[in-house]
Amino acid sequence: MKKIFLLFMSVAMAACQTLPTSAEWLARGDGYFKDGQSQKALAAYNKALNINPNNASVYASRGTAYFSTGDYAAAAQDFMKVLEMRPYDVAGYAALASVMAAQGYYADALEVLNMALVLDPERAETFFSRGGVNFMLGEYDQAVADYSYVLKLRPAADVYNARGTVYLKMGDTKSAEEDFAAAKSGRVPDKLSDYILKN
Repeated sequence: MKKIFLLFMSVAMAACQTLPTSAEWLARGDGYFKDGQSQKALAAYNKALNINPNNASVYASRGTAYFSTGDYAAAAQDFMKVLEMRPYDVAGYAALASVMAAQGYYADALEVLNMALVLDPERAETFFSRGGVNFMLGEYDQAVADYSYVLKLRPAADVYNARGTVYLKMGDTKSAEEDFAAAKSGRVPDKLSDYILKN
């Protein structure tokens, strides 16, 4: 009887060890998403949430996947869930603002980005996003100020190009050409996100 019990326990333990955890499903989903397989990523994130519905990181990743597929309502719900669980998550505010901006709710997106800047008043990525929203609102001077602040912190080609586009819209072709030349110079990273990837 003791041998049967030990055999049963070892089989049960082996079975438990092969069941993926919420974190493992999250990692799988992130891998699928990086490979461009959004539907498989969403399925993996759903499995992760079935195991642990309180994993804010899964909601953040799933929201990003929904955003990439154009399901803005689902993305907004997930990012709002992140902020419900982690109210000081600056990236969560920026992600929610991106959803709002993608739907054309620029004033709302600006309000959310301003809340993010209250939490972290020096985050370059938030200023970069706010510059884009200000551009869409026609607030060109503010957009230039936002992009200029980012360029002081972390100069990158995409920021120079964005500011150059604003200068063009303002009719300042000289400044626009200078920014476009700086973007092409090769002296700065291609994207602002390159700074994050290096750290």
